[in-house]
Amino acid sequence: MTAELVVLDPAAFGPLAARRVAAELRAVLRTQARCSLGLSGGSTPRPIYQQLAAEHPDGELWSRVDLYFADERCVPPGDPASNYRMVKEWLLDLVPLDPDRVHRMAGERADQDEAARDYERVLPERLDLLLLGLGADGHTASLFPEASSLAESRRRVLAVPAPKPPHDRLTVTPPVIRGAGLTIGLVSGADKSAAVARVIDGPFDPLRTPGQLARNGLWIVDTAAAAQLEARR
Repeated sequence: MTAELVVLDPAAFGPLAARRVAAELRAVLRTQARCSLGLSGGSTPRPIYQQLAAEHPDGELWSRVDLYFADERCVPPGDPASNYRMVKEWLLDLVPLDPDRVHRMAGERADQDEAARDYERVLPERLDLLLLGLGADGHTASLFPEASSLAESRRRVLAVPAPKPPHDRLTVTPPVIRGAGLTIGLVSGADKSAAVARVIDGPFDPLRTPGQLARNGLWIVDTAAAAQLEARR
């Protein structure tokens, strides 16, 4: 199985990526009553979340969604660095999603390992859809190159260190990414082009490029991020 790649003009990236995400949500909901959706933070998903809220402001879609997070910085939920805060401002405050269906990672807790273990108990056995970003270094969620967490095969959520601040994070692990019904990688910007090329075209080495854990999913990238990809067959 190989990745499905969608390359979009930067000006159309947010709206068209949001429509594809919504289409995948609806595809899941055509076959089951509810959809478990995992979200990531970062600058790339923000306009996509905003567009999702603008195009789907009523409860017809959101009443059947259970929301989870791929990772979180160990800060209070109102902190500017919080992934939850970004998602709340750009999506949750704009759509009628039942707060009881929003499962955030409690990154502010003093015992980060216990917070990770508690989130493992909340996380479903399989996420139907998991939205992921990609760093210029090839990281995804808070799984960074050469990190020991990339060897994890049993734990589904870990407290981990990050090479850039905030340094303390909670993150899902490789089994969660590999086990998702569909992973959707969202990437924009020329600074990510080398990482995108490694993820999709490079030798498989997720220890060096953790984004390859989602290699066989759907990748939605803009033309700048796609600049170093080989020609698609």
